[in-house]
Amino acid sequence: MSKRYGIGAAMIAALVASSMPASDAHEKLRERLRERMAERMGAEQGPKAPGSETINYGSDPLQALDIWRAKGAKGLAPLIVYVHGGGWKRGSKDNATGRFKPVHYPEQGYAFASINYRLVPAATVEQQAADVASAVRALIDRASTLGIDRRRIVLMGHSAGAHLVALVGTDERYLKGAGLSFADIAGVIPNDGAAYDVPAQMKDGPPIMQATYKQAFGTDPARQEALSPTAHAAAPNAREFLLLYVQRPDGVRQAKTLGDALVAGGSRVEHGSFAGEGLKGHAEINRSLGDPAYPATATVDAWLKRVFAK
Repeated sequence: MSKRYGIGAAMIAALVASSMPASDAHEKLRERLRERMAERMGAEQGPKAPGSETINYGSDPLQALDIWRAKGAKGLAPLIVYVHGGGWKRGSKDNATGRFKPVHYPEQGYAFASINYRLVPAATVEQQAADVASAVRALIDRASTLGIDRRRIVLMGHSAGAHLVALVGTDERYLKGAGLSFADIAGVIPNDGAAYDVPAQMKDGPPIMQATYKQAFGTDPARQEALSPTAHAAAPNAREFLLLYVQRPDGVRQAKTLGDALVAGGSRVEHGSFAGEGLKGHAEINRSLGDPAYPATATVDAWLKRVFAK
């Protein structure tokens, strides 16, 4: 395994020989593996698509976004706001957006924005959700200049970003904090997230992710519940959701539970289930979304066409 993920023998030997307890050394190695796997996922995304404009939506350097304007739009264009993943502590708009989305969606007549947000541990998950709402606010404030139809905005996020857009789409306090409401969001696309019910994920989710969850959500059950989109899925919510996932058992389980809760809360919910397992499938559904040859692209295109037609 060390050769596959670029973990050198010297590092392993240093961990084994160190004075730290074996359990701590093992966890440190596992964390380094997670870091390297995340780096590989980011590196596979390719360079940022040309033609974007950068907007700062706050004073922190990470409170910035890139936007690609719609091509050939007649009148104001719908907007997709993308939120990257990375375990709430890594990733960026420059390496985790994927090379297809900023090309495909503007070609479909939509503006496409990809945001950065402040990262754990310097920021909290609550602040990250507030950043998502603030980025939307900044885009709405510039709607006429950017050619955006502020009535047709969809949030899309992958992995940790899927959790964040689902949270903003179910707990209205984040939008209200930016002077917005659910009426400003036409729909939400959480892509292969698995922390929609945080306490359940911390109990039953993959062991390799537990340190990441603990860092993001802490140990207070009340806070974990407050950061769970499923717990907020009683009405009101954003009116439309498209839940995408590959065949990871915890991701499928969490998406279906969230979907059931959203339907009970009055939202319209569609599911997109696609081939793929483990980290490879999790990365592929983000990396390839927007590629016309990838099955999820047609599903998202049809959903967007329906939602934006309203």
